[in-house]
Amino acid sequence: MASIWEKDVTLPRFPALRKDARTDVLVVGGGMTGLLCGFFLQEQGRDYLVLEKDRIAGGVTKNTTAKLTWQHGLIYTRLRRTFGTDGAAAYLAAGTQALDAFDRIIAGGVDCDYEKKNNFVYSLRAGEKSDLIEEAETIRSLGGRAVYTEQAEIPLQISGAVRTFDQASFHPLKFLAALTGGLNICENTAVTDVEKAADGYLVQVESAGGRHFTVRAGQIIIATHFPLLKLWGMYFVKLYQQRSYALALRGTGMPKLEGMYIGTEAGSLSFRGWRDVLILGGFGGRTGRSGQGCEELRRQTSKLFPACHVETVWAAQDCMSLDGVPYIGPYSDHLPGVFVASGYNKWGMTGSMMAALALTGQMDREISKVFRPDRSMLRKQFFINGFEAAKNLLTPTAPRCTHMGCALKWNRQEHSWDCPCHGSRFGREGAVINEPAQRSVNRRKGDIER
Repeated sequence: MASIWEKDVTLPRFPALRKDARTDVLVVGGGMTGLLCGFFLQEQGRDYLVLEKDRIAGGVTKNTTAKLTWQHGLIYTRLRRTFGTDGAAAYLAAGTQALDAFDRIIAGGVDCDYEKKNNFVYSLRAGEKSDLIEEAETIRSLGGRAVYTEQAEIPLQISGAVRTFDQASFHPLKFLAALTGGLNICENTAVTDVEKAADGYLVQVESAGGRHFTVRAGQIIIATHFPLLKLWGMYFVKLYQQRSYALALRGTGMPKLEGMYIGTEAGSLSFRGWRDVLILGGFGGRTGRSGQGCEELRRQTSKLFPACHVETVWAAQDCMSLDGVPYIGPYSDHLPGVFVASGYNKWGMTGSMMAALALTGQMDREISKVFRPDRSMLRKQFFINGFEAAKNLLTPTAPRCTHMGCALKWNRQEHSWDCPCHGSRFGREGAVINEPAQRSVNRRKGDIER
């Protein structure tokens, strides 16, 4: 299930760590967030090191639909109700700064199929028109450009949409291939433990070949997909994961899209164009509970574009926060100098840039406060996450997830063992596919056979 982005790019390779090291800032995770942090730290002349346990951009980053936008669904009316006008305005300002930062970097000579586009959040339900109009008005009141429209290029009978201007799309792996060449990165180097020290932290790592080293770091940025340190910060109840699906389509009868589109309803389609390809996404659900999302996406695609063929299909896995806002900032009061970035709610490209700007000191602190990880957890999703964890912890079946012991579910679509609690995934033989689990499932007779 390789994504369309993997077909025409070779990313630079980096050596594994070969000796003990010392650095002012250790960045753990070589996806979009960690690599952007490394890029900005290098621009600032800081002493830093990025560690990636496998290959850079080898996880969620390569499976994006690669939209760059601050319009993350119908969120601004809700954000204003939850966080007040200042909080909603801060989220919009952070997203605007993220897009401006992409503009600046790419204008410096990065060839990554970057295109300025308008973005549309559409609805198929007639009764949602007033919500769309209210959202457009809210965005304008916060300083953004948005209009309500009933015009769209997609082959669906929409009831209306919110259109925003000067958003963008790009090729994420081309972007990173150009960005990372001179960065201080070690691949195939996994963090196994973090301990407090007098001058910061002692970080234990396992390098290629099973060799073990220590990295002394003054500060740490945890930029792994799901936060690595499970005993602090309560991220195991603040976050859950969803899987969704995407495919690349070629052939006749496809619209040549000038804009990017995403629907308001669960199961609605996402659209964007790239060269002569139409990228469609959607039909996601909670990891470990999702059903036939990939097949449903194929069925809908066949109905809409019967003369086209599917070139490739892939899946994305996204960390979802309790309130629709990422967690970016101090990891926990118990870990001074350790920072986290996670919970992008399916908007990882913009979220990664927002996080990198905030964590490297390039975003105004008043703006970045909207992302503070210690904000209230008293949201409906908190109780849903707790129920899922309790239910699956008490389910008396094997195999069990190596993260916190929840019962795993067999995913017949993707031939994997998935955890409904926190979203870890394991291959048929028990090897870790997706975090937060770090250890494989021990393969005992009958445990991992299907």
